[in-house]
Amino acid sequence: MQAIITAGGLGTRMLPISKEIPKEMLPVPVNGELKPIIQVIFEQLYDQGVREFIVVVSRSKRVIEDYFTPDYDFLDYLEREGKLKQASSLRGFYERVEGSNIVFLTQYRQRGFGEAVLRTEPYVGGSFLVVAADTLVFDLDIGRMSTNSFLVTEVEDPRPYGVVITDGEGNVIDVEEKPQFPRSNLIIIPYYVFDERIFQALKRVHFERELQLTDGIRNLIREGVVFKAIRVKDTYDLGNFEGYVNYLRRYTK
Repeated sequence: MQAIITAGGLGTRMLPISKEIPKEMLPVPVNGELKPIIQVIFEQLYDQGVREFIVVVSRSKRVIEDYFTPDYDFLDYLEREGKLKQASSLRGFYERVEGSNIVFLTQYRQRGFGEAVLRTEPYVGGSFLVVAADTLVFDLDIGRMSTNSFLVTEVEDPRPYGVVITDGEGNVIDVEEKPQFPRSNLIIIPYYVFDERIFQALKRVHFERELQLTDGIRNLIREGVVFKAIRVKDTYDLGNFEGYVNYLRRYTK
């Protein structure tokens, strides 16, 4: 399965730090190490069998592409200096990178999550995974995800998120983007599996400033496509201050 990782947004919820440092590159502790968020996501997907990656970035986020370019001179330096633990971790990352096919695409204008996905249309085929590079899911099992499904979880205040309405069997009845009066406490965790129909559905959305992925999903649901909501619990939205701090509090005890 191909995986699209979207990392082109402005990261305004994490200003001022995200003015110069992409939010996807902010460090998080994992197993006694500090890693960029996007590396954690990449390694998690790789370890679950994904080998084809399309990473959507903006022109101001070249640092992400640089980070995914192996630097063996630096690795040799670490080993010469006896920093073997750090070298071993970096070598494991480089081996995953070289074991993958990774394409970087530029989202030239900030026109929403849906537009970032739409830019990948010429490069994907069949079913594919879409992941936002600011959300970690530690009970992730992509084997549970069928074509036309996405992850969901319950929160106390769903208004800042994409809200999901389901029937009693996990079928999605409707989705709403940041509704003022939510009809449920179930929100989308941005891990999706689509087929190519999502591209045509997004092209049929009329929008002014941003093309939302939820609008494309809504079009498909109205046309009779059945989407499944896969529940997860151990999730962190690291694209905002509160979610980032909550993660740090849990994993730095």
